[in-house]
Amino acid sequence: MSMTVSNEREVRSEPNVVPLCDVLLVLLIIFMVVTPLIQKGIDVRLPVALNTINMPESPEVILSIRKDGKMYIGQDQITLDNLQTMIEEAFMTASDKRLYLRADGELEYGNIVDVVEILKAAGVEIVGIITEIKTGKID
Repeated sequence: MSMTVSNEREVRSEPNVVPLCDVLLVLLIIFMVVTPLIQKGIDVRLPVALNTINMPESPEVILSIRKDGKMYIGQDQITLDNLQTMIEEAFMTASDKRLYLRADGELEYGNIVDVVEILKAAGVEIVGIITEIKTGKID
């Protein structure tokens, strides 16, 4: 039996990754909690309709119009004057020229018509209107 004794100690420097993993896990949990809150969008009281179809899980472009007439693409507020430009930019690379409209149920019909005319001029092929699902029979 031979044993080698050395007075020199080998120094091994390895990074401790456990605290890094802890921090990353906490960040992941924070993002998982905050993300659904961010996706809520603009507060709009949608009209109710009986005959509805399901829209895609994540539509590319949603235009929201509040009761006071303020318009938003996603979270960005826009005006009627720059609506056409913003829509053209949004659809510059999109193959599907479909837009979903979230308009407040108490918004005047004339305002919606003006917006739809601008959307058609901007090259939107299909305008889908987002509504709440009505249960029961039509009155």
